[in-house]
Amino acid sequence: MMYTLKSSFFIKMLIAFSVLLLIILIAVGFGAANTTIKDVCEAIIGQSGGEYYDVLREIRFPRVLAAFFVGSALAVAGTIMQGMTRNPLADPGLLGLTSGANLALAITLAFVPTTPYIFMIAACFVGAAIGMIIVFGIGTSSKNGLSPLKLVLAGAAVSLFLQAIADGIGIVFKLSKNISMWTAGGLIGTTWDALIVVPVIGVALFLALFFGRQLTILSLNEELAVGLGQNVKRTRLLLMVLIVVLAGSAVALVGNLSFVGLIIPHIVRRLVGSDYRFILPMSILAGGIFMIFADFLSRMINSPFETPVVALVSLIGLPFFLFLVKKGGRRFV
Repeated sequence: MMYTLKSSFFIKMLIAFSVLLLIILIAVGFGAANTTIKDVCEAIIGQSGGEYYDVLREIRFPRVLAAFFVGSALAVAGTIMQGMTRNPLADPGLLGLTSGANLALAITLAFVPTTPYIFMIAACFVGAAIGMIIVFGIGTSSKNGLSPLKLVLAGAAVSLFLQAIADGIGIVFKLSKNISMWTAGGLIGTTWDALIVVPVIGVALFLALFFGRQLTILSLNEELAVGLGQNVKRTRLLLMVLIVVLAGSAVALVGNLSFVGLIIPHIVRRLVGSDYRFILPMSILAGGIFMIFADFLSRMINSPFETPVVALVSLIGLPFFLFLVKKGGRRFV
């Protein structure tokens, strides 16, 4: 039985990887500039001299790479949050993490405008952690304990509050335009220099794969996890660190982007079941595919102008979120 499951999962991963390669080729090959397959091949092998060589190498390649890692980071962060809290409505963008990271960026730009990019990434990590602590603190403050709906309501309130402070800082320090460029939820202007955060995301994604078994048990029953000898507190702490790193890194690259971490885990669970040893690796591929495709659409819908990718994701994510709420917060399986 286990062999059959692994074989089926391997086939699904192979299909997902093939779809990912296809989406990458489409995203790289099509755009406002009339590139050809020959241009793309020359850019890939580093053969300069083509008309669109610089467009492909300096704009599209880093942008597609950033889209993949942002989508994977948000998808895995949402997967871990939903499994750890047993809350199918959990998402980094809905629970204060991305808003906290945005606020930290605004403060950094206002008070230390010449700070290196690496320190801005660190600020995002701190902001995401603060946002998560506030939301979970409010959600667990009542005697009835934490519930999915209470957590989402606390997340919405805290997210709006933190975003309002960030907007206020932008107005007071006349940085609204600069802050908007960071927090608009898009990959416009992504360069190779900005991808300094990609290795951090890659390491966090790799480490997350080792928590599949623990997360599966936690998602079922905390008492069961304790009975099986799992150190629940340590596991939760490590998982929270991974969530903060993934969400903070995503914000450093793309800004405030909700719903990716909500949608992808539900779709993936429907594809591979409830075992997080299968859900986590599939979420990496599915999140990357989703984000690359969404960013591609944002470039093509009104070409040569761009539609904010956050608007496209919200058009899909908000109805999905309302559908889950209508079902009473049950998993979409």
